[in-house]
Amino acid sequence: MAETAQQRFVCDSAMDFLLMETVSLMQEGFDSIDEERDAAYARMEQLGHRVGMGLAERATRDRPRFADNLEVVKFICKDFWLLLFNKQIDNLKTNHRGVYVLTDSSFKWFSRMSADVAAETPQLALVHSAFPCGLIRGALSSLGVSSSVVAEVAAVPQCTFQIKFR
Repeated sequence: MAETAQQRFVCDSAMDFLLMETVSLMQEGFDSIDEERDAAYARMEQLGHRVGMGLAERATRDRPRFADNLEVVKFICKDFWLLLFNKQIDNLKTNHRGVYVLTDSSFKWFSRMSADVAAETPQLALVHSAFPCGLIRGALSSLGVSSSVVAEVAAVPQCTFQIKFR
């Protein structure tokens, strides 16, 4: 059964609110703001890793294995991102030495983000970027690629993910 636009909107909104509340919950119970952010980032990244592994396993179960790391990254940019956000990554760059930079110029989970002070917005966005970093790392792990994923947020809603293969 095909989903309607209204059903998709409800699903997207529910995911947005769930992610916001999860980040909030992960930050509770710490004494300092830095400690709070670091702990929340680590927890969200671990949660994303587990979800990313499951999604990638399911999305690739009927596909042949990927030939090389570039094919895996192309899968993340096209199929995996389409599965998650109904769009592909806007830009993919590489230095041909195991580093890939994925840019999403209108990252969906940052579209509704605001802060009291505009200067704080990129800092807040970094904690929220931990889950998608984990999603990417988990998907890559599921596909047999060991990596580290770091997000950069210069201006919301743009987000850049840097993938380094180990």
